[in-house]
Amino acid sequence: MKPGWKSAALCAGAFLLTLGFAVMQRLTGPTHPLRGEAVVAGIRVGYYLPRSEDSGREAVIRLRDADGKANATLVYRRFPTADPLQAVPFVRDGDMLTAALPSAPPAGKLEYQVRLLGGGESRLIPERAAIIRYKGAVPAVALVPHILCIFLGLFFVNRCALGALARTPSGRDAALGLMGLFLGGLVLGPVVQKYAFGAYWTGFPLGSDLTDTKTLVAVLAWAVAVGLARWKQPFARWAALAGWVVVLAAFAIPHSLYGSQLDWSTVP
Repeated sequence: MKPGWKSAALCAGAFLLTLGFAVMQRLTGPTHPLRGEAVVAGIRVGYYLPRSEDSGREAVIRLRDADGKANATLVYRRFPTADPLQAVPFVRDGDMLTAALPSAPPAGKLEYQVRLLGGGESRLIPERAAIIRYKGAVPAVALVPHILCIFLGLFFVNRCALGALARTPSGRDAALGLMGLFLGGLVLGPVVQKYAFGAYWTGFPLGSDLTDTKTLVAVLAWAVAVGLARWKQPFARWAALAGWVVVLAAFAIPHSLYGSQLDWSTVP
């Protein structure tokens, strides 16, 4: 394959891989809203259940009842606690039913369910309580560069690894990948974390935040791969591929899994 075509193919492959992981991160994880349709006594009701909201704002739960025959109650409590459940009736506006969860401090969580009533029957949505986490507002000047650096880093890691599969790993791609992951994950990531949850770092060794920890593992693994890739072929090729596997495994873990969590006993 001609060099120009080979470079284009590597860019295309790296872009598609990066895009796939970006979409996966967006659509998975414990903060992705739950959407669906429930049936009670033959009445179909669509639902939207948020699992993330800015601190200082109420989280609005929405149901769509086109038949106008259903009623619902929102039940919730702080998580993880044994507090008594609080109940809020849904308010109807046309075919929409809405109720709101109260706000909570950053990293505060509430667990909640919708008690759907219709035709003399009832059911809980979802069957296992949904958990919503509140976060502080993150300014775009911090969030956008964080996201760009992370996924540009992943793009160059992918391009380097695909080159390694073709037996021509690029030292330049390897270095750019490390730079992006380091800046996005270990420099800008803690800044975003501070805005959102009040702490710069809650992963290993300070806490159990899996997003922080997986980022650290990915950066260290790729840094080792970059260092080993300075050796001659075929060692450089296998170092790049081994580092790539670790990075992809880290990015395959849903975002915000085992994330920051407020200790409610510290709240007056």
